[in-house]
Amino acid sequence: MALILSIETGTDICSVALANDGELMALRESDEGRDHAKKVAIFVDELLKETGVQPSDLDAIAVGKGPGSYTGLRIGVSFAKGMCYALDIPLIAVGSLDALTEVAREDYDAGILDIEDEEWQQAVLCPMVDARRMEVYTQIFGIEGVAKSDVVAEVVTDESFTMWRKNHKLVIFGNGARKCTETLGDAIFVEVAPSARGIVRLAEEAFAAQRFEDIAYFEPFYLKDFIVIPSKKRLL
Repeated sequence: MALILSIETGTDICSVALANDGELMALRESDEGRDHAKKVAIFVDELLKETGVQPSDLDAIAVGKGPGSYTGLRIGVSFAKGMCYALDIPLIAVGSLDALTEVAREDYDAGILDIEDEEWQQAVLCPMVDARRMEVYTQIFGIEGVAKSDVVAEVVTDESFTMWRKNHKLVIFGNGARKCTETLGDAIFVEVAPSARGIVRLAEEAFAAQRFEDIAYFEPFYLKDFIVIPSKKRLL
């Protein structure tokens, strides 16, 4: 049982959640651009003030580890590591695709996903984080939230996920999913956005199992190397 602050900054959404014993207490998030470096600190301060929690009361910090935006992930992980170091509390890392799947499962249970119960029962869940052009970071999960494949960077074609589409309803969601709806014509697209609330239950499980990261050496899971593209502008 723990009081855990969760941070998700791997996409355009900056999201921070505070939970006690795996139950969400308060949430702050914004999809207004990538000003995460400023917003994450403000959101943490607002949550602590709203709930009357002191930083010293926290038992751990959890962070979405990726894959996702290189800059966004570095901001979230660096902030989380800084708080853990200052407060001498453990760091928990949660896969961003795992967390996104948790959000989808929560939304289904709340009755706010546009999908029939019969389709859901036949589904595999396919969270997608945009990786530019027709590429996405993705993984397959069962409706119970258990991963059925490894994390991959997939260039989506009409032959992608063939095995899963043959035997299941492929449910796609996340900020990389909409662009794939035409190519994956038989997939079911549902609106699900990344959120720190998807980290809450997974972080509580990790805390109970003492699955902590080395604060000094932990790095985000980028999946692909970050490549700097030189500017084509001529320097005078």
